[in-house]
Amino acid sequence: MEFHILYYRKPCVESDQRPLLYSNKTKSLRGACDSNSCKVDAMKRALESLNLNIVEMTDENATLDGGDVLFTGREFFVGLSRRTNQRGAEILADTFKDYAVSTVPVYGTLHLKSFCSMAGPNLIAIGSTEAAQKALKTMQQMSDHRYDKLTVPDDAAANCIYLNIPGKGHVLLHKAPEEYPESAKVFEKLKDHMLIPIASTELEKVDGLLTCCSVLINKTSEL
Repeated sequence: MEFHILYYRKPCVESDQRPLLYSNKTKSLRGACDSNSCKVDAMKRALESLNLNIVEMTDENATLDGGDVLFTGREFFVGLSRRTNQRGAEILADTFKDYAVSTVPVYGTLHLKSFCSMAGPNLIAIGSTEAAQKALKTMQQMSDHRYDKLTVPDDAAANCIYLNIPGKGHVLLHKAPEEYPESAKVFEKLKDHMLIPIASTELEKVDGLLTCCSVLINKTSEL
C-alpha cells in the first residue's frame, strides 16, 4: 500500500498540520515554517520506517495546512485560508496529478475542515453556518461528482473521522453528545455506521479538532 503524505511545520498540538496520508501514491509536502521541527522530523522518521517515499515542499512562498485539505477518495478540495495559499494548492495538484484539485475560499474560521469532513465513502459532513454552506456550494460547483451531504447544526461537529475497517465496516468518530447534542442526533441517523463519540472540549481551546489529532494509515499485513 502506498500513501500520500503532506507536511506542515507549525508549533501546536495538531498533527493535522503536519502529515496527511491518502492512499494510492506516496508523496510528502513540507511547508516553509521551521518551528517545532523536532516533532515534524520525528514524524518523518516514523513514516520513513514504513518505507514511504518522502517528497518535501520547499517553495518558501507556498503554505499548505493539512486542516485545509479534504480528500474525498475521488478528488482534493483545498481551502484557501490564513494557513493555506494558492501556491500550496498548485504544488498539491502538481504532486497528485491523478486527482482533480479544486480550491475553496475559507472565511470566518481557521480551516476548511473546521466545518466539514468526510463522514462516509460519498458523504460530506457539513456545518450549518453561512460560511460552511457557501463552501459546500463551491465544492458542488467545482466537482463533476455528486456527493451526499450530512448537515449538522454545529460547524465544529462536522469535523469527524470516517474509517472503513475490515470486519467492522463503516466506523465514525464524532463529537460527543454532551458537547454537541443536536449534532449528535444527526449522526445517530447513520444506521449503517458504528458511531464512536469523542470528547474534545479541551482540544478545541487550542483550535484542535478530531482530524487535527489524527494520522490515519491504511495498514497492510506486511507492515
